[in-house]
Amino acid sequence: MVDSLVPNSISIQSHRGKYEVAFTPHLLTDPSRLLEGEPHFIIDRKIADLYTDQLRTVLQHQNTIIIEATEQNKSLESAGRIISTLVEQKTRRNHHLVAIGGGIVQDLTCFIASTLLRGISWQLVPTTLLAQADSCIGSKSSINVGDAKNIVGTFYPPTKVFIDQNFLQTLHDSEIRSGIGEILKVHAIDSAESFNHVAESLQKMHANVDELQPFIYSALAIKKRFIEVDEFDQGIRNIFNFGHSFGHAIESATNFGVPHGVAVTMGMDVACQISTKRNLLPVQHAERMRRALRENYLPFSHVDIPLDPTMSALLKDKKNSSTELGLILPVGDAASIERVMISPDQQFVSQLRESLAELA
Repeated sequence: MVDSLVPNSISIQSHRGKYEVAFTPHLLTDPSRLLEGEPHFIIDRKIADLYTDQLRTVLQHQNTIIIEATEQNKSLESAGRIISTLVEQKTRRNHHLVAIGGGIVQDLTCFIASTLLRGISWQLVPTTLLAQADSCIGSKSSINVGDAKNIVGTFYPPTKVFIDQNFLQTLHDSEIRSGIGEILKVHAIDSAESFNHVAESLQKMHANVDELQPFIYSALAIKKRFIEVDEFDQGIRNIFNFGHSFGHAIESATNFGVPHGVAVTMGMDVACQISTKRNLLPVQHAERMRRALRENYLPFSHVDIPLDPTMSALLKDKKNSSTELGLILPVGDAASIERVMISPDQQFVSQLRESLAELA
């Protein structure tokens, strides 16, 4: 088991007050704090299977719901089924939900908590690197409707987040790469120097998950600065979608054959290539970032990414205007991450085709 190598907590200010991200390296060995009050647990089945002994008291709780955490289940229909079960459990406004899992469990629980009984509190135990290093803070939930990804959601922060890095010990390599993709994204937003620092540590992080903890902490500390001034995604926080417009499109075009954070890594590379082709970014910045990005997505570089479905998905992105794509790109001599409006004309389609081909 890994002890904490970082400060014990980070405090986040939200529209509903402050909430704490607590680094709790012994939560798996003693989950009793999760049983306090009147909890209703929503748990990823994989986590329930992997940690049956450690989480036995939670799994045997009368108000535990175990779900299949698939992209297809991150939907209104799945949320409705969970709500029906919570109603059967006689959930009250002084009760709270506890999400144990990755981003899909988090999104569903946040969305349900914000709407059930006009809002009840919830807590989060993120079990993936992606969730621990990025999505666990920021208040957002997003769920899918049909083939429209993340089209419905709310802003509703948890009351507490518990991070135990020991959950990372059982992640597959693709899940580690997915989380590292988001870590690279956050540090690119901070500065070129921050991105380079992560890039220099990539091999160590892939070899030993213990090396990840300082970067989880720094990623959350960077994100905290932005979400506290723009919690509702109306301005500067939009840049945290760096890599996501292209990444979501790649996920959709490959029928989720590429994990989310890996697709975001590919999306950042595409964003760099597009920005360079449009003379918005010096070539040396694109090459500098590409070395690290490609190292992270390399096991998935063989996946075929068809142009037409990728373009179709891009056109549905909620950051778009009625006539232009709202893309988050690195620009200028400092490779600062900014929102750029681009017409989806033939020139752009040609640039996208070339950039997708360069991922292989």
